[in-house]
Amino acid sequence: MKKYTAYLAIGVFFGLVMYKSEAASWFRIYEMFRFDSFHMYGIIGSALILGVVGIQLIKRKNIKALGGRDMQLNQKQPSFPRYLVGGIFFGLGWALAGACPGPMYVLIGAGFPSILIVISGALIGTYVYGLLRARLPH
Repeated sequence: MKKYTAYLAIGVFFGLVMYKSEAASWFRIYEMFRFDSFHMYGIIGSALILGVVGIQLIKRKNIKALGGRDMQLNQKQPSFPRYLVGGIFFGLGWALAGACPGPMYVLIGAGFPSILIVISGALIGTYVYGLLRARLPH
C-alpha cells in the first residue's frame, strides 16, 4: 500500500506540474505545432535532458527501484521504420487531439470532460495496435 501511495503522490505532482506549466494547454500545443513559441520545446527539452541525466545516474550509481529491486533498463533494437511510423501516428494524434497521453489525464482533473472522447480514442487505438502488432514493423 505504501508503494501505491508513493506512485499516487508522484502522479499528482506530475499532474500539477503539467497543469501549472501549461503543458496540458491546447493553445500551447497549437503554438508549438505552428512554431510560434518556444514554450513547449523548452518543456520537452528540459524533460529530455532530465531523463538522460536520470538514466545515467541510475546506471552509474546502481539506484534501486522502490521495492529494492534492480532497475531493468533494456537496450532497444534500432529500427527506423517503427520509430518513423510510430512517431507519425503519435504526432498526428497529438496535433489533432491537442494532447498527448500524460496531459489527457491532467485535463480530466482540470475539468474538461470532452477529453474523455480523446482518451476513448487512445484506448481503442491501443487495442487495435495490440491486434495488429504481429503484422507491424518492429
